[in-house]
Amino acid sequence: MHPKNPYFIAGLISLSCLFALGAQAAEDADRYRLGEIVVSGEREGGETSETLRTVSAEEIRARGARTLDQALALLPGVSVRVGADGTPRIDIRGFRTRHVVLLLDGVPMNSAGDEQFDPTLITTENIAEIKVISGPSSVLYGQGGLGGVINIVTKKGKSGVQGMVGAEAGDREPYLAKGSVSGASERVFYFLSGQASKVDAFPLSGDFTPTTEQPGGYRKNSDRRREALLGTVGFTPSADLSLGLTVNYFQGSQGLPSSVINDPNDPFANPVKYERLDGIVGTSVQLAAEYAATDRFTVRGWAFLNQSGETDTQFDDASLTSFNRVIGSFQQRITTSIRGLTLQPSYLVGTAGKVTLSLASEWDTWRNSGPVVDSLGNAVGSYKRKEVSLHSAAAEYAVAPLPRLQLVVGYGYYWQLRDERNDGDYSVMAGASYDLFPETRLKAAVKRSIRFPSLDDLYNVSGAGGNDLDPEVAWTYEAGVEQKLPMNSRASVTGFYTHARNLIQKDPVTSVATNLARIDFTGVELAADSAPTKRLLLKASYSYLDSADHSRAGRQEQQYTPGDKVALEAKYDFDCGFTSYASFLWIGNQYFYTKNGSGPNQPVLRAKLNDYGVVNLKLSQKLLSDKVNLYVGANNLLDQNYETSYGFPAPGRFVYGGVEWRL
Repeated sequence: MHPKNPYFIAGLISLSCLFALGAQAAEDADRYRLGEIVVSGEREGGETSETLRTVSAEEIRARGARTLDQALALLPGVSVRVGADGTPRIDIRGFRTRHVVLLLDGVPMNSAGDEQFDPTLITTENIAEIKVISGPSSVLYGQGGLGGVINIVTKKGKSGVQGMVGAEAGDREPYLAKGSVSGASERVFYFLSGQASKVDAFPLSGDFTPTTEQPGGYRKNSDRRREALLGTVGFTPSADLSLGLTVNYFQGSQGLPSSVINDPNDPFANPVKYERLDGIVGTSVQLAAEYAATDRFTVRGWAFLNQSGETDTQFDDASLTSFNRVIGSFQQRITTSIRGLTLQPSYLVGTAGKVTLSLASEWDTWRNSGPVVDSLGNAVGSYKRKEVSLHSAAAEYAVAPLPRLQLVVGYGYYWQLRDERNDGDYSVMAGASYDLFPETRLKAAVKRSIRFPSLDDLYNVSGAGGNDLDPEVAWTYEAGVEQKLPMNSRASVTGFYTHARNLIQKDPVTSVATNLARIDFTGVELAADSAPTKRLLLKASYSYLDSADHSRAGRQEQQYTPGDKVALEAKYDFDCGFTSYASFLWIGNQYFYTKNGSGPNQPVLRAKLNDYGVVNLKLSQKLLSDKVNLYVGANNLLDQNYETSYGFPAPGRFVYGGVEWRL
């Protein structure tokens, strides 16, 4: 399916209007819980001991967040950075994106290739809630989540029929169109949403200093096009049985801006690359079922398929017209697929707690084909296909032995089967929470997490893979306090320590994937929010993170890992339907080191990125009995010139405006 943009948008809006004719304005659809691996409120001791933060659909709208990375940027312990691959990466507590499990209604969205994900492919129109677990998480989530878990819960239809259409435009943003329709009867519910957007280029700050690679104004090769559809259908044939189907589709293309520094004598700047991703396409499907055999015994299950593909082209030069002359240029078609099954029975042992088991199997496949210019200057065809299978068995026991005490313990064993060898390792988790007073909760958790090497770690097409890699292992310990305060306010503080070994990174000299000996993370996260009146909401948080790299000589910390982060938010709803929202994000103390491949005898140099602060603003006005919402906003209002990676400037001020009509 490769629809032209105007027809895609027109069809989306027409479909929404057709289904929503005659419907009254309504609130957002309820949450679709059937696909969740761990359902909120059903683990007596689980989520109360975890560091769990949620972002609601209302908060997403207030922030003007269009994609997943924008929705999560202000959360404590979360870092969003853009590096040489041109894709926003979401790190949690120092762990990279590949160490974060991303689930969309229970479907793994991490790539089968490198286990990373592109958050710009996750549009926010269909999201009811985002749950972010930092640090220790349930063993039921499986292997891979050393940093944490991002669980996206989509919307589901409510009684009647509701619909929404909207459009937005901004600086070098020709269009953003979105729409949704949902409804439900006694036994059936449905939700369908779509979004299409195109950005020609993002603006640079007026304070950016032009270079030979990048003049001022707009970022070269930073265009981006996205179209996405998501549909959910649920059927309840009886009070004991629930069935659900989720289908997600996306397509697009984008440029990957090169480094603005083209200086071989700069010890920190990587070589300039001219790269694009075209033919981006992906589809995921999940079938889910839940059967309550008795009041105490319930069985839940999922079957899912997630496929994606893209054409990655590294061109010879900035003209982006050829890829067959310069050594290292290529055009590769990359496709990945993940297929999986999960069975999750649970038994409520009365006052003795709840036992949940999980049996899961997953098959990951990665294909890579296309010409690569070799060291002799010849374009040589290449093809590589690799696959691994993952299997797991896990058990979790949650109990409240005392009215104010909640406990959870879990154990999981995981297997990875691949051509060279088979690996097996375990995870274990224990957590506790105690309500010292009605307004005060103490909590603590510990977990041993593992992650198997990805297909890209093992078989990278450029020869950087390491076939004999061991699983990564991390022990995380955390403790915290949550306190309810007067005037509808609350605050929390959490401290944690993580000892990680065998983390897989490229060797700085050989650029081949290898297991590092040891990296430690120590941090503190403080968060507070207050709603003293029903119209005013205030939020504030501070995150401190110290990383210690014990693996490589000359390195003190992990590069591009913020040491300090401050986030502030304020929203006020006026009686007349006018809403004002503002946020401030400050990032400080990020360091980076000499580029890879500098040679075994070259000294390791250390440098610091400039600290920066970014202000976002959004103003909106509701009209016609709240059916119409007009809004205008500005990201990076003060036009701050900053970087999250050396040589890759972030967008400057971006002004936008739009309208939403709820039918």
